[in-house]
Amino acid sequence: MDPIRAEALSKRFGKLTAVDRLTLSVAEGEIFGLVGPDGAGKTTTMRLLTGILAPSEGEAWVDGCHVVREAEAVKERIGYMSQRFGLYPDLTVQENIDFYADLYEVPPGVRAGKMERLLAFSNLTPFRRRRAGNLSGGMKQKLGLACALVHTPRVLFLDEPTNGVDPVSRRDFWRILYQLLRERVTIFVSTAYLDEAERCSRIGLMHQGRLLALDTVDGVKGLMRGALLEVRCERTREAARTLRPWRAALHGDALHVSVDDADAGREAVETALRKAGFADVETRLIEPSLEDVFTSAIPQDRPEAAP
Repeated sequence: MDPIRAEALSKRFGKLTAVDRLTLSVAEGEIFGLVGPDGAGKTTTMRLLTGILAPSEGEAWVDGCHVVREAEAVKERIGYMSQRFGLYPDLTVQENIDFYADLYEVPPGVRAGKMERLLAFSNLTPFRRRRAGNLSGGMKQKLGLACALVHTPRVLFLDEPTNGVDPVSRRDFWRILYQLLRERVTIFVSTAYLDEAERCSRIGLMHQGRLLALDTVDGVKGLMRGALLEVRCERTREAARTLRPWRAALHGDALHVSVDDADAGREAVETALRKAGFADVETRLIEPSLEDVFTSAIPQDRPEAAP
């Protein structure tokens, strides 16, 4: 059995369906990314898979244990780093790791060696006596990861671990995750950063509790129907409103516009902009990014041809 498996998993809070019949599996030694905006259902999915929440419907297994019937066994076998990981600011780096080692009942005989490896692994050795409250955001995230790994879990859940962290610290954090992959740790990470999703073995695009796509990054990109145009003109925000009948999104100083047919769509877009008074319109076909694919996958009524 795969280390992570969910079948028709759902969670409702009153009339709100936070997770809607989610089915997926994650293989051993894989890094799987659950991608979506705030409110998509990523955190609820994570809490269902870690046994923190009970599902309204469906079932899930982690490392061979049922997340409801064997919830305590699941918690012993996983590492879980929530969005607000519980570091203690008045404790030092080393004291925080020691505290989590106590929680997970790591034997004293292996603790010292484990501590040194985790400090070196996370590049925190020079800061072992610094209070956690005095660490930078990126260092706090690395300390949180070290605490989640103190009992050597084979499955690791990370809920938006680099949210609000600077780009350099984000890069360092992902380097650490790749080291874990070499040790055959299975990693399930949620993120709203689409550039981070590109680093995953496979991804799931989630919106309003539903899984819209599930594949490798290249496979997901291949799901985008039609063609994508890059449109450059003056007053791009106004142009986006003119192109509302299509899927038009701002990308820097240009627009990305999804059309059903490359040639016909290109002509229709240029005609619409000229009729609206836009001059010097430039259009060209481009390869879609993951952000483009996600935007196109969100359900939205769009006519086959624009007026």
